[in-house]
Amino acid sequence: MKSKEIVDQVTMKRAITRITYEIIERNKNLNNIVLGGIKTRGVYLAQRIQDRLKQLENLDIPVAELDIKPYRDDTKSTEDTTVIPLNITGKDMILIDDVLYTGRTIRAAIDNVFSHGRPSRISLAVLVDRGHRELPIRPDYVGKNIPTSSSEEIIVNVLEVDGKDSVSIVEKA
Repeated sequence: MKSKEIVDQVTMKRAITRITYEIIERNKNLNNIVLGGIKTRGVYLAQRIQDRLKQLENLDIPVAELDIKPYRDDTKSTEDTTVIPLNITGKDMILIDDVLYTGRTIRAAIDNVFSHGRPSRISLAVLVDRGHRELPIRPDYVGKNIPTSSSEEIIVNVLEVDGKDSVSIVEKA
């Protein structure tokens, strides 16, 4: 399996900072925002955006941890480890994930969100948009657009889980 690192730690930090600035620019009422990190790596990306918002705007934006496994249409799991620290009804939810591919994960995340309340708006931030959508889902905030072939895979590593920050493209066997 051939692997090529296409985003290093510095570039990833830059992408997260850019997403954070775009969130600030596009949202009039930052106090109404909830970040919804999609487990696993999306949660850590959401926490980093939360930290940057605290540094830049001195706001403590809540982070929800969304477990999409029970909401997927291709797997069966009944255990839901979702953690939403407040009532999300009427809030502006920004879903955060590491890679956007077919859109099925995001659809499952939206189902999860609506099972816990009715936000006034849901938008989407992704570190990597690799294309190949199967559902009509489009990100509002993108760290990197990385076009791929269907024989390639994007691997995102985050320090908190993998011991390093990077994005690699891997040729499937």
